[in-house]
Amino acid sequence: MSLPVVAIVGRPNVGKSTFFNRVIGRTLAVVDDTPGITRDRHYALVEWSGVSFHLVDTGGWVPEGREAMAQRILEQVTRALGECDLVLFLVDAKDGMQPDDAAIARELIRGGHRILLVANKVDTDRREADAAEFASLGLAGMPQTISALQGRGMGDLLDRIIEEIPKRESGPERPAGIRITVLGRPNVGKSSLVNRLIGDDRMIVHDVPGTTRDAIDTPFKYHGRPMILIDTAGIRRKMGGQPDYEFYASLRAIRTLDGADVALLVLDASEPITRQDVNIARLIDDSGRACVWVFNKWDLVQKDDKTSARMLEQARAGIPFQAHAPAEFISALTVQRVSRVPERILEAYEAARRKVGTSELNDCVQRAVAQNPPRTRTGVRPVRIYYATQIRTAPPTFALFVNRPEHFPKDYGRYLGRELRQSFGFAGSPIRLTIRKRT
Repeated sequence: MSLPVVAIVGRPNVGKSTFFNRVIGRTLAVVDDTPGITRDRHYALVEWSGVSFHLVDTGGWVPEGREAMAQRILEQVTRALGECDLVLFLVDAKDGMQPDDAAIARELIRGGHRILLVANKVDTDRREADAAEFASLGLAGMPQTISALQGRGMGDLLDRIIEEIPKRESGPERPAGIRITVLGRPNVGKSSLVNRLIGDDRMIVHDVPGTTRDAIDTPFKYHGRPMILIDTAGIRRKMGGQPDYEFYASLRAIRTLDGADVALLVLDASEPITRQDVNIARLIDDSGRACVWVFNKWDLVQKDDKTSARMLEQARAGIPFQAHAPAEFISALTVQRVSRVPERILEAYEAARRKVGTSELNDCVQRAVAQNPPRTRTGVRPVRIYYATQIRTAPPTFALFVNRPEHFPKDYGRYLGRELRQSFGFAGSPIRLTIRKRT
């Protein structure tokens, strides 16, 4: 079942992106004092007190805006409201209540949304009294007060979010099997691939309606192994003239990834890798799901015996964070090599669930450290890695116990990840490292 979605809305320059960055703990959204700087949407998976949800940052909402950019942002905000389970309505206690705040409140009430009013920029106790005027907006009492810049009140707000997120009732039992979501930009042949996979004579097919919105679970069997394709109808359009694929589609993609074990990233073999392909790959990688690349429309490519190797090298250069993904070059139209795709799915699924023995793991880490020890800044005590252990699978996650976690170089983590992959495989699965202080 998909995770709840929490959308941050409000007029321009009330601190939505600063709040988003504070919650996720890193600077992902662009922060600037110029109103309207956030145009594209940002997403992050948040966990608090053992509860997970998706947080969505939106652009500045100008209710009466007539400019093209204001209209486009309004369209995306409207779509976010249609998909989310809880709205965080941010207002600026420093500026006080503005006409746009009242207009937004009226729209939210009219839409019947579940709303949590949040007064930002409450940096001092005196500002607490200033925030009281927003109670007149009619949104169920006093606002929750915070300072996103300082971190003031953030823990209490996250506690409230967990309370307000609707509790999900368990739906009907889902069929057993490897759950596969098929993702890709428009017109790469996703539907054709799905039809070929479930229509092969060796596969037993029946349709079962899914429990999430706009998704259909289609079980089938590959050599007796149960699998379920998660239909992703609706992931179709680009956003205006922007190269990023459309907000509404990406939110749906996130929801299908929540319930998937493996993602098939369908690429167009007749075209170069696009920014849109990279964005979809990033969504998959951030979700921690195993991935298989499927280059479709292979029948349209003029080729020799080196074409596939050259194309795969270019794709890995364009999507380096997912260069581990196994790949197949197929034609859904002629059915060429489609039968190999389920085998690749199994490969990625099993890699994501692979467990490494502690002694083997530490032998690998110590060899890697001996060949290339971590570098530290001059005057800083060297970082020492004492031991490692695998703490979970899907994705494989390893804890490294060190003397100084705050000085552990990020690029060294990437180096160790490559060494682990070379030693133990994990083809198709991301690898996660967590750095801990030895106690």
